[in-house]
Amino acid sequence: MKAITVSITCRANIHVGLPQVNMAFMDLINSEEEYRHSRDVSDWRTSYRNMTDEVDDGNFRVTVQELRQLMELRKTNAINEIKAKYGDTLQLCQRLLTSPTNGIRGFKDDLDRRIDVFGSNIIPPKPPKTFLQLMWEASQDTVLIMLIIAAVVSLALSFIPSEESHGGSEAAQWIEGMAIFLAVFIVIIVTAFNDWTKEKQFRGLQEKLESEHRMSVIRSGEVMEIPVSEIVCGDICMVKYGDLLPADGIIIQSNDLKLDESSLTGESDAVKKGVDIDPTLLSGTHVLEGSGKMVATAVGLNSQTGQIFSLLLDIKGQKGQKLEVEADEEPVNSEEAANKTTPVDEEAQANPSVPNNHQVAHVDPELNSGESQEKSVLQGKLTKLAYLIAYGGGSVAVLTTIILIVRFCIENYGVQNNSFVVSDLSNFVDFFIIGITVIVVAVPEGLPLAVTLSLAYSVKRMLKDNNLVRHLHACETMGNATAICSDKTGTLTMNRMTVVEIMVGNEYHKSVPEHETINHGLKELITDGIAINSSYSSQLLPADMPGGFPRQIGNKTECALLGLCLQLKEEYQMIRDRWPVEKYQVVYTFNSTRKSMSTVIPHPNGGFRLYTKGASEIVMKKCTSILDKDGNAKLFNLEDKENMVKDVIMPMASNGLRTLCLAYRDIPAEEEIDWEEENNVVCNLTCLIIVGIEDPVRTEVPDAIVQCQRAGVTVRMVTGDNVNTARSIATKCGILTPESDFLVMEGKEFNRRIRDKTGKISQALLDKVWPNLRVLARSSPTDKHTLVKGIIDSKLSVHQEVVAVTGDGTNDAPALKKADVGFAMGIAGTDVAKEASDIILTDDNFTSIVKAVMWGRNVYDSIAKFLQFQLTVNLSAITVTFVGACTVSDGPL
Repeated sequence: MKAITVSITCRANIHVGLPQVNMAFMDLINSEEEYRHSRDVSDWRTSYRNMTDEVDDGNFRVTVQELRQLMELRKTNAINEIKAKYGDTLQLCQRLLTSPTNGIRGFKDDLDRRIDVFGSNIIPPKPPKTFLQLMWEASQDTVLIMLIIAAVVSLALSFIPSEESHGGSEAAQWIEGMAIFLAVFIVIIVTAFNDWTKEKQFRGLQEKLESEHRMSVIRSGEVMEIPVSEIVCGDICMVKYGDLLPADGIIIQSNDLKLDESSLTGESDAVKKGVDIDPTLLSGTHVLEGSGKMVATAVGLNSQTGQIFSLLLDIKGQKGQKLEVEADEEPVNSEEAANKTTPVDEEAQANPSVPNNHQVAHVDPELNSGESQEKSVLQGKLTKLAYLIAYGGGSVAVLTTIILIVRFCIENYGVQNNSFVVSDLSNFVDFFIIGITVIVVAVPEGLPLAVTLSLAYSVKRMLKDNNLVRHLHACETMGNATAICSDKTGTLTMNRMTVVEIMVGNEYHKSVPEHETINHGLKELITDGIAINSSYSSQLLPADMPGGFPRQIGNKTECALLGLCLQLKEEYQMIRDRWPVEKYQVVYTFNSTRKSMSTVIPHPNGGFRLYTKGASEIVMKKCTSILDKDGNAKLFNLEDKENMVKDVIMPMASNGLRTLCLAYRDIPAEEEIDWEEENNVVCNLTCLIIVGIEDPVRTEVPDAIVQCQRAGVTVRMVTGDNVNTARSIATKCGILTPESDFLVMEGKEFNRRIRDKTGKISQALLDKVWPNLRVLARSSPTDKHTLVKGIIDSKLSVHQEVVAVTGDGTNDAPALKKADVGFAMGIAGTDVAKEASDIILTDDNFTSIVKAVMWGRNVYDSIAKFLQFQLTVNLSAITVTFVGACTVSDGPL
């Protein structure tokens, strides 16, 4: 670690001490990529040398079993175990032959060696059912069993001599039994083939879904995104808000990190994580807040969630088992065993839904698709209809058989006074077969199968229209959709954000001014605040095509601010190199409650400096001063703030721009600060700039919304932006029209209107709001969930409202789950949102939702036509068979 520390310190001193050289050098660089390339070339040998100092080619000095035992500990037990066995997390990294700063080398032989010793991050899939197994399951149908029995009896009777039989008729009696056998065989083959096809389709969809799950890791000193199945033990993983952790790990560095471990423990409370609080991160858990880095210590079957999978799938081993056996020979301290906590409780072990949160190469469709666990509304209704028809057909069959037997007995034994002979049994068998025939024609076996095939076909076609269906029922449910609650950013808009207006130096500019006109000190504060107070995974990369837009990687709002840095002729990557995350004092990450993000770093002259960015009206309330054009702080009182809202923020918002405020604060060294008290830290700020960020409406969205409105589907916008921006975008999209009297309100007003005197949500009050509500601005995820639940539970409509919801954030998961159909963003969506969704929009485009509605209605039309045909055939066949049996003593079919 000494080599790395010295290297960082030297680089920081070089950047600070030679500003003129840096500026001259930057003038020669035409793009950020050229700069990054030159930096990588110059630092390559140093980085590799540093890695050589920390990562050798020796053997790993820790076993799989030791790591598994470590990951079963929590909080102080885990901290004490790390100190007792390894010293600290850095020494644990050394034993895993990895660098906390540069990660593993990532060469093929290194990766292969780690997989051989510690295993891969892949859980072997449960073997699919063979075709013979599917045939056996298909043959368990009650009607088919009855037909098989009838065929056996018919064949047996065909070989019994009959007095009345003569010539070729006796030789041909076996044909009837064989024909029944052939018909049963065909039904079994067709059913098994359809089940096999459906299972194959689900496995293909699941593989596609899982291949999109990627994680940022550090290898050879470079941050890269890799599929989670390629993560190996020792990888340094970048953990951030919204991630679904794919492996177990130990925290190296964290910023306000909080996780949802309910998938393993059943406890829904957010768990705070940190090196000195609780250093263990478990696979399958969700990052609710914050960011950090962890070293992967257990992957695949050796992870906590992997162990649950091995219980469910009855998997007994993986690579690395040899080390586990060797480690098992070592005695385990009884005191350590007493401090261990079980990875899951019995309920979690028995619950197949738990492993859904872990990334694997394949997952059995019956466990993960949800299709076999729950039926859609349509499938439920059709199943009930099939049963009603079957009961009716069974009754008619019994009645027909009884009539035939009674009539034969009366005519044969009563009228003709014949005695019973063995050959009479064949007549009774014939009557029984006629009854079975009535059941066969009455039972609409093809109906559920037709529904499944229709849905499966639509799912496949929807995939081409950028709808990845995770749950089969969502396909047909969209056909009934009456309301769509859509996000704004990325769904209705292009999610390519650019700063187009700015207030800097207490002056409002309709465009970004030339960098020479901005005070140097003020410009340095702005660019430092942007570069430092943002996720380092947010980057601007060169365009794919010459003359195109730069590629925005990560958070699009942060990318817009990074673009502002480049417009001001400042290189944000150089600032980040001077301030690696290891130097941060504390980070208050963005969440739906704060609506801001703050980062505290040590001040070069002593004390600390805090940078904040967030919703303009929220951050501005915490400001007590503002910098003028000369970089001097001026008093910023309540009247000034009101004027700023009226003269700057309102005009920006009216133009459909998203407004953000950037501010800072210097904290003296002598001031005692409790970093846990955020309100006492993020206060007395100095306003730097207010920016207006443009996110253009997708050109195809207005036409798509008109289509929805014509089809009777109401589109509502639910966004976190301020009400003026939301109203402007809604008007451009066509959600609002100039002559309409629909409601546009903020989250606070929405909550005020729907709650009674006791503060509880009233459905009666909610019913007065939602029918005319079209735009809900400054809303929280809770507001979205309340709106969706209120619409679904409402009794105002004759038929229950069917609501579709879009979401991309972790906190959108409750609304996505509550909605009849939840749409998650495939590009911008977090792993948690995708897990909670029914359909994933692979292009994040609203028009894809309209296509989902179209395919859903197509499914309904197709099923209605088939139902009409099926019922016509069944009722006609039953009627003809019954009448024939009663009149001519034989079944015409």
